[in-house]
Amino acid sequence: EVRLVESGGGLVQAGGSLRLSCVASGFTFEDSDMAWFRQAPGEEREGVSAILSPDYATYYSHAVKGRFTISRDNAKNTVYLQMNNLKPEDAAVYYCAADVPFVGPYYGGGRVALLEDRYNYWGQGIQVTVSS
Repeated sequence: EVRLVESGGGLVQAGGSLRLSCVASGFTFEDSDMAWFRQAPGEEREGVSAILSPDYATYYSHAVKGRFTISRDNAKNTVYLQMNNLKPEDAAVYYCAADVPFVGPYYGGGRVALLEDRYNYWGQGIQVTVSS
């Protein structure tokens, strides 16, 4: 059974930091592309950051580039999202997502790194609240 379990969310003041973690199980983590998405109330879900195998290149949305950092620890089957200088507009439910090889079509990297349709498995989401 595939599982993605997020942790590390919560309430933080604007300008503060949080680190989200996502522990994965049930698939070959090191071969899989991993990403973070978010969804604010009344908004569509949007891609935030991705880290793609095999070279683990990283990708960021314009909204978070320079403030957020994605990383992964294959020994722990965990992907992280370090969020610095948080803004009220970063408040959302954050989702961890996995694109596991051979489950769906191959997409590659670049412009499709944050394409929602490529990701086969999703976590339950975790709330991040940023007070102004």
